[in-house]
Amino acid sequence: MDALDKEILSQLHRDGRATMTDVAERVGLSLSACHRRFRELEASGVIRGFRADLDLDLLGLPFEALVSVTMRTGDGNAVAAFERAVAEIPNVVQAHRLFGEPDYQLYVAAESKQHYQELYDARLSLLPGVQRLTSTLVMKTVVDHHAPI
Repeated sequence: MDALDKEILSQLHRDGRATMTDVAERVGLSLSACHRRFRELEASGVIRGFRADLDLDLLGLPFEALVSVTMRTGDGNAVAAFERAVAEIPNVVQAHRLFGEPDYQLYVAAESKQHYQELYDARLSLLPGVQRLTSTLVMKTVVDHHAPI
């Protein structure tokens, strides 16, 4: 991957709806050369797809929490059961398995503090294999979807 590929990725990350003509113009390539590079980036898996960037506030989910999860055990069955169960909770916007402590970090969006408490009691606290959950409430998002290129 060279500097032009990185610039194409940067442009697409900023505006995923940009036309290939716009991207080519911004990076200083012909349309055919830019399109070829784009197809190569897709084929290599660097570009995994495109999706809408949703505003959780406008969707009625302004209450955000980071939930640290410590598992009782790290065996394969416990990990698989936990990951299947957490993937079924729509309010879990992201889930990351971590090295060290805690074992997982969940990003959860809810309608309100009350809704989060109900979600915590009815779903999160009952996830298989969980020893401890620790919630941290999000005050403000400072960097959102920053491209590391």
